[in-house]
Amino acid sequence: MLKAHVQAQSFNLRQLGIETGAGKYRRLAGKVDIFSGYGPRVILGPVRAVISSGDSKSKSGVETTEKLFENNGSLASSSRSEGINVRAVIKIRKKMKEKLTDKIEDQWESLMNGIGRGISIQLVSEDIDPVTKSRKSVETFVRGWLPKLSDSPYVVEYGADLTVPSDFGDPGAILVTNLHDKEFFLMEILVHGFRNGPIFFHSATWIHSRKDNPRCRIIFKNQAYLPSHTPAGIRDLRYEDLTSLHGSKKQERKFHERIYDYDVYNDLGNPDKSKDLVRQVLGTKEWPYPRRCRTGRKPTKTDPYTETRIEKPHPVYVPRDETFEEIKQNTFSAGRLKALFHNLIPLIAATLSSSDIPFTNFSDLDKLYFDGVILKDQEESQEKKTELLSSMMNQVFTVGDKLLKYDVPAIIKRDRFSWLRDTEFGRQALAGVNPVAIELLREVPILSKLDPATYGQPESAITKELIERELRGISVEEAIKDKKLFILDYHDMLLPFIEKINSLPDRKAYASRTVFYYTPDGILNPIVIELSLPPTASSPGNKYVFTHGHDATTHWVWKLAKAHVSSNDAGVHQLVYHWLKTHACVEPYIIATHRQLSSMHPVYKLLHPHMRYTMEINALARQSLINGGGVIEGCFSPGKYAMEISSAAYKSLWRFDMEALPADLLGRGMAVEDPSVAGGIKLVIEDYPYAADGLLVWSAIKEMVESYVEHYYSEPTSITSDIELQAWWDEIKNEGHPDKKNEPWWPNLNTQDDLSGILSTMIWTASGQHAAINFGQYPFGGYPPNRPTLMRKLIPQVGDPEYRKFLKDPEYSFMTSLPTQLQATKVMAVQDTLSTHSPDEEYINELHRIHSLPHSDPEVQNIFEAFRVKLDEIERIIHERNMNVNLKNRCGAGVPPYELLLPSSTPGVTGRGIPNSISI
Repeated sequence: MLKAHVQAQSFNLRQLGIETGAGKYRRLAGKVDIFSGYGPRVILGPVRAVISSGDSKSKSGVETTEKLFENNGSLASSSRSEGINVRAVIKIRKKMKEKLTDKIEDQWESLMNGIGRGISIQLVSEDIDPVTKSRKSVETFVRGWLPKLSDSPYVVEYGADLTVPSDFGDPGAILVTNLHDKEFFLMEILVHGFRNGPIFFHSATWIHSRKDNPRCRIIFKNQAYLPSHTPAGIRDLRYEDLTSLHGSKKQERKFHERIYDYDVYNDLGNPDKSKDLVRQVLGTKEWPYPRRCRTGRKPTKTDPYTETRIEKPHPVYVPRDETFEEIKQNTFSAGRLKALFHNLIPLIAATLSSSDIPFTNFSDLDKLYFDGVILKDQEESQEKKTELLSSMMNQVFTVGDKLLKYDVPAIIKRDRFSWLRDTEFGRQALAGVNPVAIELLREVPILSKLDPATYGQPESAITKELIERELRGISVEEAIKDKKLFILDYHDMLLPFIEKINSLPDRKAYASRTVFYYTPDGILNPIVIELSLPPTASSPGNKYVFTHGHDATTHWVWKLAKAHVSSNDAGVHQLVYHWLKTHACVEPYIIATHRQLSSMHPVYKLLHPHMRYTMEINALARQSLINGGGVIEGCFSPGKYAMEISSAAYKSLWRFDMEALPADLLGRGMAVEDPSVAGGIKLVIEDYPYAADGLLVWSAIKEMVESYVEHYYSEPTSITSDIELQAWWDEIKNEGHPDKKNEPWWPNLNTQDDLSGILSTMIWTASGQHAAINFGQYPFGGYPPNRPTLMRKLIPQVGDPEYRKFLKDPEYSFMTSLPTQLQATKVMAVQDTLSTHSPDEEYINELHRIHSLPHSDPEVQNIFEAFRVKLDEIERIIHERNMNVNLKNRCGAGVPPYELLLPSSTPGVTGRGIPNSISI
């Protein structure tokens, strides 16, 4: 960057020897004094530069001028050689929805750019001057009276013309300085005129105003370099660009900044507002957690360890380039609006009042999907709200003519009663929204690892004899040997929190274990459920066992037991498998990638599409979903203890080396090693849709990553000698996941296989894994009886006052145990938002197109093209599987196909599609 730039307010063209009236320039000659901005001052030999005047009198189409500036915004000049005329085309994206003030500002910016007072660019050579051993560069101002509109009405192009000496070499970087008062979005710069053809500088970044930060922005051309291979002329810029992203821990971050740093989760509570909103700081020895992006806000008045909160509609800081682009922002805002109005549904709907009432029968619930709910006549302001809802809520439900009506979730669309059947309960453990918790049952008795002094005898109440009653004459030993018994075990994870949860108003939960039997017919059936409460002096066992039975009473009790298991599953899915293991654990990878890997680094370029929007959606989650008093606490069983459960799960369960899909399946006993099959592992249950489709996607990702790594790291020591790469991996462990930094299971980073495994795990987690456990939330959870997020009553026991009411009206007892109408509608709104693909979503089968921008290497482009072909084949295979009648977990009467791992999707709630990143 130049030491100082010409101040826009005092810029005088005549003082610079430029006659603007006739569009002519007067020639001056001399040397130029250039200051790099970060390094020492460099005195270059004479270099020629020109800027466009719109005059066509010169032979080259532009009038050339040798111009001597001081070191505060100089044009390099030369008499050493005739030079080469080059043109830089700068592409800028405008806002899609502009206020009148924005349009006026745009006109002013166009004027400033037209007269060369808006944007300064400095072209930097990859070579150093052989005489001075210093950087070679040429600077000019973006200039053009009428910016060219591209094919898009929201994109404008400006030109800047320069003359560089014939020995300038290829440009490797462009330094951009924004002299306007506000930021602009720079899409790309294309430089024409060099002998090797146009040189592309992909940017897709916000350029801050110089008044916010005097430093210029460094944009590198679209070529990947390992640190040791960086051309000499831009080597120092590589380091300077990286260090500019580090910042410090001494101040609050500002929204124009691009600072990446770490902090603990200390912004979930709000003790200044209420004692009920005091929450644990996560990221301590007692409550370990991955780190989040630091915002640096002041501590609360009542707790110096808790950061003050920023509430909606004010935004939470994330680095500027991590924020939603306009299309995404508009989509998400509509979703948030839907959630807001869903909170008000009990006040709007005619059947509801200010009290939070339960569903009392299935007809109450069915009205939301089939009949609709007539809204009451309200005051004018309410009618305006209804009109607004009509225009924005067009995906999951419609609002019009005062009728509120939800779309039918996939789970009941083909078969309204499928959710009642045990076969469907088992199918969803393999092909539902949370197919990642089921494990092979390896031994009986089932033992707890909790402290028996606190939690009682470790043996489960599910005995060998009880299981064998359900096995049709097969012994437990034989079923275990043949790998026919499976378990969904939330006992140890939840039992330490059950007493606290049950002390909350209208929350009643158990810690559950569910044993499944995989029948010879290929059906996974739940056969025994154990629901546990903490032991007491009067009830040291406090373990209740249920089987499906055949009489009416047992049948309804079994339904209630399954509902409690589903409630456990919904909470653990949201807090552990979804939020923790994808959203929260990936954020440190993103922070470290920006802090330690240059944007020129091949690993940065590979990971960049898989980091899109994640930090912004995580910040919004901390603001509205996982915060104290937020949607998760209000609508899921754990309530105010939700994030404590997430922290406990991180402590006991999360291991980076087990997040790869094959390792996860082997660890849960759902697959065995088998060198004779593709991929080296064989599924224990062949008809396991998540795993079967997931392994196809995993294999394609790993094959692509291995080819990419081999391309850039062909030398034996190239990985161990890559200082940026080694610093990146060290930082992920020591600063991103510091509570786990001393664990022995962290992979080494020495070989191609090491790097390929690490990168494949990260990409799989951000793409396929997140898609599989996210985009089915409304299709499966949009019908509360199928997947209640909380239960409000324990199962009535003989002798309880509630038992007689249960016998008299079991449907009422069941429905009033589920979430209330307010809780259900809030959750449905959130699940809709989380299940929605934005119109600007980027999917994994589009990587070949996305990587064509930052990569100029044709071999790399071939790698991603081969990946696209592989994904097209995977999509075909998945469609074929969904039509195979022998695969009963994805094909059959009323059975929805398994599409969550289909690579492509259209916008909206589709139940399919793999975005590149965790973007919602």
